[in-house]
Amino acid sequence: MTDTVAARLAELGLTLPKAAAPVAAYVPTVEAGGLLHVSGQLPFVDGALVTGRLGEDVTLEQGVAAAQACALMILAQVQAALGGSLDRVARIVKLGAFVNSTGTFTDQPKVANGASELMVAVFGDAGRHARSAVGVPVLPLGAAVEIDAIVALHPA
Repeated sequence: MTDTVAARLAELGLTLPKAAAPVAAYVPTVEAGGLLHVSGQLPFVDGALVTGRLGEDVTLEQGVAAAQACALMILAQVQAALGGSLDRVARIVKLGAFVNSTGTFTDQPKVANGASELMVAVFGDAGRHARSAVGVPVLPLGAAVEIDAIVALHPA
């Protein structure tokens, strides 16, 4: 059976990174009740962690790209949890976006749109989701953005 989500990723010119290993005492994903909960993912671009603070030393455009990188890592984690295919994804239910930002930066929703728009591009209407986008003073390893997800699955 053809992996239709993989075909859509290829059409969009997107390649999933290797799923990152946890950096502390947690697991990347937990499946429960037909939902896959994905731990917060950090933005890696060309193998390097995107660090810094929006409103200080990271531009809005860089923040959007970091959010897109988080979304790709979320998909990599989902693919790894599901044995190599994303075709069991029924819907992206919710994204939680945490943006390392100054107290005066108020464009967290625009940053989070980098991930949200990627999910819609990949999954169509099934990629439309509920979302939180919040500013925080610091993130693990100095990351600019961290995003977690809840994903509804088709039965195995």
